Formats: sequence, C-alpha cells, structure tokens
Amino acid sequence: MTSQVSSPAEHADEADEPGETLVGGQRRPPGDKEVRRLDRVIIRFAGDSGDGMQLTGDRFTSETASFGNDLSTLPNFPAEIRAPAGTLPGVSSFQLHFADHDILTPGDAPNVLVAMNPAALKANIGDVPRGGEIIVNTDEFAKRAMAKVGYDTNPLEDGSLAAYNVHPVPLTTLTIEALKDFGLSRKEAERSKNMFALGLLSWMYHRPTEGTESFLRSKFAKKPQIAEANVAAFRAGWNFGETTEDFAVSYEVAPADAAFPPGTYRNISGNLALSYGLIAASQQADLPLYLGSYPITPASDILHELSRHKNFGVRTFQAEDEIAGIGAALGAAFGGSLAVTTTSGPGVALKSETIGLAVSLELPLLVVDIQRGGPSTGLPTKTEQADLLQAMYGRNGEAPVPVVAPKTPADCFDAAIEAARIALAYRTPVFLLSDGYLANGSEPWRIPDLDELPDLQVQFATGPNHTEEDGTEVFWPYKRDPQTLARPWALPGTPGLEHRIGGIEKQDGTGNISYDPANHDHMVRIRQAKIDGIEVPDIEVDDPDNARTLVLGWGSTYGPITAAVRRIRKEGGHIAQAHLRNLNPFPRNLGEVLERYEKVVVPEMNLGQLATLIRARFLVDADSYNQVNGMPFKAEQLAAALKEAIND
Repeated sequence: MTSQVSSPAEHADEADEPGETLVGGQRRPPGDKEVRRLDRVIIRFAGDSGDGMQLTGDRFTSETASFGNDLSTLPNFPAEIRAPAGTLPGVSSFQLHFADHDILTPGDAPNVLVAMNPAALKANIGDVPRGGEIIVNTDEFAKRAMAKVGYDTNPLEDGSLAAYNVHPVPLTTLTIEALKDFGLSRKEAERSKNMFALGLLSWMYHRPTEGTESFLRSKFAKKPQIAEANVAAFRAGWNFGETTEDFAVSYEVAPADAAFPPGTYRNISGNLALSYGLIAASQQADLPLYLGSYPITPASDILHELSRHKNFGVRTFQAEDEIAGIGAALGAAFGGSLAVTTTSGPGVALKSETIGLAVSLELPLLVVDIQRGGPSTGLPTKTEQADLLQAMYGRNGEAPVPVVAPKTPADCFDAAIEAARIALAYRTPVFLLSDGYLANGSEPWRIPDLDELPDLQVQFATGPNHTEEDGTEVFWPYKRDPQTLARPWALPGTPGLEHRIGGIEKQDGTGNISYDPANHDHMVRIRQAKIDGIEVPDIEVDDPDNARTLVLGWGSTYGPITAAVRRIRKEGGHIAQAHLRNLNPFPRNLGEVLERYEKVVVPEMNLGQLATLIRARFLVDADSYNQVNGMPFKAEQLAAALKEAIND
C-alpha cells in the first residue's frame, strides 16, 4: 500500500502511555458511541501458530500504512512449522505500534492484547500494563486447555485479571454463526475467527476495510466460497464492535503527516527492502543479479522474493546445501554477475571456505547474513546480532571482508546498495549483516526516485593492461587500480584475457602461482590495505547538549537506542548518540569521535562484540550493555541503563 504525505519531518518521543482527547460528533460511528483520539497505540495479536496471527497482523499493518500512520512491527513465532496446539511454546504473536508522529520501535508493552486461547493469554499477560485492554476468545477456555498451560482456575472468573479491562468475546461461536449459510464444516468456519478479530479491531481503531476485503478475494481467488466466508467473518467482527455494548468506545489515531518528508510511501519489511535494494543495485550496475542460496530461517524470504523478478534479469538458484549455494554465486561473479548468497549464522559457518576463496580471487560477492539466535541451530525464529566477529574473522588465514549493517527495516534497501557499491568498486566479498528483527519487522518506506540512486556501473577488462620489458603487451589479472587497489574484472571467454584462478596464492600482477614468502607477505598486506582504504561516510553524532556520555550502536539497536535517548533528553538528561552502518572498515573519524566523550556505552544483542572491537582498535574503555534473549531491546530498559551510566 502506498500513501502520499507532504509535511516536513519532526521527531517526537515515544511515551509509555498513549495520550488521548475526545473527538467531536461529526465522526462518531452509528449508535452514538464515544470516539477518543490517541496519539499512539500498541496492539498485540496472539494465538496458536495455526490461528493466523501473522496474517492478521500483516493485514492490520497494511491498512494502517495506507491510512498514513507511522508504524513499527514485531512478529514473533515458533520455529516449528506447526508447534503443539494450545501450548506455551506454540504461541505466535504479532505486535504493531502505530502513531500520529515519528516512532522507532514496536513498543515496549501492548495497550491491547488479543488472546485467542489460554496459552496466548498466559504467554503475554506479563507484558500488558495495568489498565490495558484484553480481548479474549472465551470459547477456547475449556478446563483441558487451561490445565495444559498451568491454569488451575479460569483466569476470566477468578479475579486474577481485575487490573485489566477484559473483554470476553466468544470469537469462535460468533464466527461459526456468521458463516452458517456458507455450507462450511465447523473446522473450516473456525479458521476464519482471526478475520472476525481483525474486523473487531478495525472497528475499534477506525482502520480502512476495503484493502483487506480485496486482499482476501485475491488470496482465495481459486476458492471463492472461502474468500467470501473470510470477508463475511471480517464484516461480522466490525459489526460486532459497532453493536455490542461491551465496546462503548472506539479510537482514532490520526495520520502521521508531520513524521515524513514529502514522497510516496509503502509499508515494507526488512527482507523485502533488502530484496528491492539488490534489484536496484543490479539495475544501477547494469549487471544481471544472481542469487545462489539454500533456504534458512530468517533469510528464505529473500530467495522467495527475488525468484519473482525474472523481468529484471534476476536468476535464483535454490542449491542442495549452503556450500553449493555460495559456490554457484562465486561462479556467477566470475562470469560477470552481481552475485549474492543469503543465509543465517549456521550457513555462514558452512560458507566460510568459499568466502575465503572469494577473498583470494578478489571478486565481488554479497554475503547476506540475516542473524538469529545461536550457537548451532539455536533459536531459528528469534533475533540476535552475534555474528559480527564471525563476519570479521570467521575464516582461515588473513581474509579481511567489509561489513555493512542496516539499522531499520527500510534501511535494508540502502544498505544493500551500499554493500553492492563496495563489492563492485573494490572487487571483494562483502558481508551484509541484518537480523531477524529487521527481516520480519516493517515500517513505512519512502520509494526513492531513480536519480537518487548511485551509479554503480563497472568497466570490465577488454584487452592487455601491461607492457613487458621487451614491449610485449600482456594481461595481468592482478594489476591493481592505484586508488582502490582493485584488480581488473575479466569476463571468461574474452580473447587474450586468459588467466589462472584458484585458492593457491598468486603472484601480484601476473597471477601466476607463487610460493615466494615475500610475495605472500605482500599479498596479505595489500588485501588488507584494500579493505582499510574503502571510502565510507564519516559517522554522524547527535549531540545537542555537549554531553559527556556517548551511546554507540550498530544494526537493529538503532530504534530502541534512539527511543531511549529521546526519553532521557525529555527528562532533562544529556546524552549523545552515534550509530555505525560500516563496521569494517570503521569510519575514519570514529576514533576522534570516541575521544570526545568521557564514557562510551555500547548496547548489543550479544555479549559485547562491537565493544571488543572498539576497545582493541581505539583503546577506549567502552561499557557493554548486553541482551541475548532472542528479543529486541525495550526503550524503557535501555533508558534506565543509560541514565545509570550518565549518573555514574
């Protein structure tokens, strides 16, 4: 969905509770129910992994984006394809934070929880603040279902939820009743209860409905009866909200006109933005895009998306394993393509030998690592950013590789283009470190104009580039550009440009196999010098008050850090903020920036990997603040830690 806005951007803090005002009578729904205007809302849909919570959240998000709100999402689901029904490990949830102003995170705590069963209630109730709204599907609160998750008594009746505004709704019964004329079995009708819940929430928050109805008819175009049943359930939920006395108030969250620069926007997830960035890079480079990949959570969506774009010259190869995927990609790079391989942490371990080969061959290759909880198989559907040191050093020998990390879902587009720029200009493999939080999360993205994108075109070698002492003109495959130290890119089959490739050390210039100690020392140092010499933008510092403390982040910690910094400044605290996109090489001014502050705090979803690099490189006693629980930081949690650091 796209929308147009034309107001200048402004930054607003992310408060803990939504503010509200009464709205005039001209927009009240039928029945003269009260309408309240909120500045922001956090909603969490939760149920079994088979209850369609991700689809429900996606649809609510799409309508919210089309309405013009700023938003941020946090899908959270089990690793199993179909986890045991009714159990705590099987709970799937989708959290959406939307507002009439600029926001940066999916929110710390939901104002509204939609719980489809006892497991969903128990798994999420601890995050709901006192006074929060809880909509519960009472049909699922049978004694056996409650006992399965440890409820000895019915929490809807024993007073344990007295601190919340609980709305008991027999969602399953109401859905089946609404679909009684469609000739569906009870089981088929029950599957639409998520659409009933979506309709109810759409009424509560005045979300558009036309897009969801069109989506359902398109999704189930080959099953028109199912399509119309889902539309009927969706409408029934909307009508239930309008007519029932249990929901006496509905809410409005105005479009976030002031949050966006002028342009055309759409809602986008990190993996989708990254896919579009790769396509844009290939178009700007005038090179075919080749993806050699093996499916792995949470990177598989990139393979799925790129396979849809053959019209842009994209070729995708689903290999039999991780090693074959990167091997095919490196072969495509040798053949003149913008080559990409996608994976997560376990796949990077398998690809490491071929990444080292790409370092030796000095060919452009993008290695996209969508990080997840580890080690080993770890937490496939949970987020982490613990592959930084693996990306930096996880190969045998001295094999330096540039590292780029996006900071938000939308920024994955620009980060992909930046990674492609470095790979093509410097003839090197490049790591692009996203993570599960960015990959599955979404936010508004301004669609760029084509003239805003960089020119990435490269010149292939076409003939001899070196003259021997006797005057003979020859082609030297390792003769370097004096500025970038990149070697020429010669397409196989070009007459006169035949040369040897492989992992054995080459002689600089000629490319002949060399075991000479001095040459090896030279090649090791020049490969490192090439990476060290990559031109990257200086790091920018947000410091309006000449603070003594700097918080330094990288990757997906940007949103929580920025939200926490805003809270501290709103309370009168002084703190500076800087965020790294380029992690190897670091920006040239990073050392000078770090020296300006008495204290540097580095929040990371690992045990201190960037902090380790900062200490080693700049001899700065950086303080780590770490979390490795598979979830992103909460702004309130970070704000408390940063305030403590300021006051020390």
